[in-house]
Amino acid sequence: MRDVYRIVDAHCHVYPDAIAEKAADNTGVFYDVGHELDGKVGTLKEASFAAGVDHCVIQSVATTPKQVGSINRFIAKTVAEGNGFFTGLGTLHPDSEHKRQDVEEIVSLGLHGVKLHPEIQRFALDEPRSLELFALCAEYDLPMLLHTGDKRYDCSNPNRLLPVLKRFPELTVVGAHLGGWSIWEEAVETLSGVKNLWFDCSSTFHWVDPMLTKKLILKLGTDRVLFGTDYPMWTPKTELDTFLSLGFPEADNRRILWENARQVFGIGS
Repeated sequence: MRDVYRIVDAHCHVYPDAIAEKAADNTGVFYDVGHELDGKVGTLKEASFAAGVDHCVIQSVATTPKQVGSINRFIAKTVAEGNGFFTGLGTLHPDSEHKRQDVEEIVSLGLHGVKLHPEIQRFALDEPRSLELFALCAEYDLPMLLHTGDKRYDCSNPNRLLPVLKRFPELTVVGAHLGGWSIWEEAVETLSGVKNLWFDCSSTFHWVDPMLTKKLILKLGTDRVLFGTDYPMWTPKTELDTFLSLGFPEADNRRILWENARQVFGIGS
């Protein structure tokens, strides 16, 4: 695959080895699907290399404010030890009493953005405590990768996301799972064409018919979608094979697999 495309996996969760499997288990329970791999950094590198992936964007999510600093330092350390294989995103928490300091540490650590998961972190995107996070990320020019969509909750669905995008038009946002996990068609219909919003296709193929997936990506635009696996939920090779089976032209594959992620997260800069 390296002979045909360069590939960025733009959505990977990693954890310290001592807690990786437990963390992956907890996420699997939340979505009632289990997980295929163990969440360890070494496993991600091995599985990515086997799939022909050239670069991974790594992140984790703080479930309490006190976890923010340690997670961000772990991600930065993993990037530093990765010999250029990783780009790191920090995490924030809306209940932190030190939001600006948290953002400043993310910048000082050389991380390239922020990952939030409203459902797991228990906040709505457009409530005042979370709007502070968006304002700071806009101020510091940090792109945000958001879990978006969940029919079981009202935290990150389009009705919550759109006010944020309109309030912070200068902020680059990536809506994971084509903008709306479990509500894919509604999300794509509502969110396509928003100028500061991009999307990744992680945790979509397991649930959405391939032809519908292709239709949704075309609606959003192949210049706005990033390839991502949601490691450790899914195996990189399987996700990549499924994506390639959708049959996009080579130019579109290059955008989704490499160019869009480089642009959004400043990979290589």
